[in-house]
Amino acid sequence: MNHLAINGTLLSDPKVLKLDPLLLYVKLHTTTDEELNCLVHQHGLNFLYQATSGSRVAIYGHYNAHRQFIIEKFTVLANANAVAS
Repeated sequence: MNHLAINGTLLSDPKVLKLDPLLLYVKLHTTTDEELNCLVHQHGLNFLYQATSGSRVAIYGHYNAHRQFIIEKFTVLANANAVAS
């Protein structure tokens, strides 16, 4: 597996795909003008709480066989609501 670190902005709020185990989907616009389809499993509740549409995030993970980016680690750099105020 080839792990990558990527910075970008969330284009949508995280969507819950599955509750047990928790699986989230989010679309990300990277700093290199790509749009990624991302899945979050590890620390999904924290991601759901912290990340909203427009938030700047730094993610670390890998691609699966379906070309979806699997987020293993993340940090929310700036929330859209915090930047506006």
